[in-house]
Amino acid sequence: MTRVLAAAAVAAVALAAFPAFACDEHPTKVTVAELSSLKKAKAVTVLDANDRETRAKMGVIPGAILLTGFEDYSLTQLPKSKSTKLVFYCANTTCSASEAAAQRATAAGYTDVAILPVGIQGWAEAGMPVDHLNKS
Repeated sequence: MTRVLAAAAVAAVALAAFPAFACDEHPTKVTVAELSSLKKAKAVTVLDANDRETRAKMGVIPGAILLTGFEDYSLTQLPKSKSTKLVFYCANTTCSASEAAAQRATAAGYTDVAILPVGIQGWAEAGMPVDHLNKS
């Protein structure tokens, strides 16, 4: 028992020494249900990190800001208030564009940043509304 407690104490000290790393590497994740509730409460800004082709094929979450790129989008596309709740999404769980876009916002000083890991695919599969864009 003493060894277990000692190991736990060492692990706690190690984790406490690197809190920023954990946050920077792993953005907060929200579920479809959580994002839906946030949208209904008008308590979130949703940001689409997909490319044009993916948007044309899969659609977009209604009201989402369509970023011009997931790594190099202009920070003027984000709300002025850095405490605004931001949720980024991309195609699905195999896509990492939302994480890159979220990390850019965090690096710019935004304090309430999350991703929707299931992306537009999971949103649509959950029966949530999707806007379809013109393919032109």
